[in-house]
Amino acid sequence: MGFIKRLFGLEVKPGEPEKLSDNSFDAVITENDKPCFVHFYSLCNASSQVMSGLLNEIGPDYIKKASFYKMNVRDNPYTPQKLKITGVPAIVVFKEGNPVESLTKLTPLNQLREWIEKNL
Repeated sequence: MGFIKRLFGLEVKPGEPEKLSDNSFDAVITENDKPCFVHFYSLCNASSQVMSGLLNEIGPDYIKKASFYKMNVRDNPYTPQKLKITGVPAIVVFKEGNPVESLTKLTPLNQLREWIEKNL
């Protein structure tokens, strides 16, 4: 049963991206003292789904160094528009509440790890 819950996003393992909404975004990002990696995705985009799987896989490795979040751009159009997100998948790194770096393409696992390490 745990597999089904994880498959549909009903159960999140520590370190895996947590869902954000337009309403919760500012408070969560500005109050976090660790670098925040926010994955902007769409359920109908295959590359977004692959990137989600990669972040679910590696997020727990960085649980003490960073926070990982995800935001569905169809359900939450305001924040991506404000940040000028024009395509998915996109990951934006926030430090002290400010965007500092972005990745706007599907990236192999090793390169994604290197990019995360560079932005910690």
